[in-house]
Amino acid sequence: MDKLLFGVDVLLKQVEKWTGKKLALVTNNAASTSEGTLSRVALQQAGFNLVLLFSPEHGLTAKGADGAAQADGTDIATGLPVISLYGDHFRPSVEELSGTDLVLFDIPDAGCRFYTYLWTLTHVMEACEAAGKKLIVLDRPNPLSGDLKKTEGPMLDEKNCASFIGRWNIPVRHSCTLGELALYFKTTRMPALDLEIIRVQHWDRQQSVDQSGWLFVPTSPAIRDMETIALYPATCFLEGINVNEGRGTQDDFKICGAPWIDAVKLMELFNEQGVDGITATAISYTPEWGLYAGERCNGIRFTITDEALFRPVHTGLGLLQVLKKLYPAELKERLYVTVANPTGTGHLVRLTGVKDAFQKIESGELLIAAADIAHWEERIKPFLLY
Repeated sequence: MDKLLFGVDVLLKQVEKWTGKKLALVTNNAASTSEGTLSRVALQQAGFNLVLLFSPEHGLTAKGADGAAQADGTDIATGLPVISLYGDHFRPSVEELSGTDLVLFDIPDAGCRFYTYLWTLTHVMEACEAAGKKLIVLDRPNPLSGDLKKTEGPMLDEKNCASFIGRWNIPVRHSCTLGELALYFKTTRMPALDLEIIRVQHWDRQQSVDQSGWLFVPTSPAIRDMETIALYPATCFLEGINVNEGRGTQDDFKICGAPWIDAVKLMELFNEQGVDGITATAISYTPEWGLYAGERCNGIRFTITDEALFRPVHTGLGLLQVLKKLYPAELKERLYVTVANPTGTGHLVRLTGVKDAFQKIESGELLIAAADIAHWEERIKPFLLY
């Protein structure tokens, strides 16, 4: 079987094509070659003339706290200046791009709409179009697979729910690579952008990261392993309500709980739903920080039993419904403060992409919306690369 090569691996073989060009690179420590070398280091060592780095949420180290502003700085590994795109601005300015000939983008994705690296890419696309700079996206596989039959909504209501965790109308689980989405957005929103995608080689889009075994590097502090990647589109919805999603423990997004939950009751009702590919067990734990820090929480631990059958978005929205049924008085919306949302309000709306999402938990309207992905495959098919 041929070794899977990321876009950066392919670009490294083309150094002569870019000799003399001054390059900016949007990246972080999660971006490496298939052998594990930091992308920016490998490019610099190969002779690419990198002059500037841009970093997304979580910073260049990919270890910055969720939603926290990241500062500019200097990269220890390359000696290059680093401009943060998750601080006082989200896109490169024309001035910041003025000393470059073109821009490279190389950041791994988590495969779902509310992961912010995708939206940093869209801001970079707009900046490059405005500055007349060519953008080259070094593509990477979708860790949840590119199987369009596993796509899950809700689609994003742009008029009422657009934010930095979902700017435009795509599903929560989009089943695309960032390169494919970039092509789609160029055609539909930025036709003047000079865009090139360096494709992944030897990737079967039906396979997830767990199934294909390519090198996985933690993409952010809470996404440490492949199990978390798989559960994240389910349990991230908990950020929008007053239930701890595992932050403050070593099991981010693998567990959930609150002091007012009866763990056994929640486990029993969740399992009674008969959700395919996943089961829950009752647990108690005490988060060290975050929601309910220092308080004993009761809840459940999730175990994926069949990745092929598991539908994370359906599971996560169903979990909200179970919690609302058990705890109609206790369950409330949570303020989730970030640089991109300083008030912290409306976070569940931003996550789901559905107006009045909290009010729609009990009625089942969110689950109906999750299945509403009509025409997505038809819309995206012309832009698929694999």
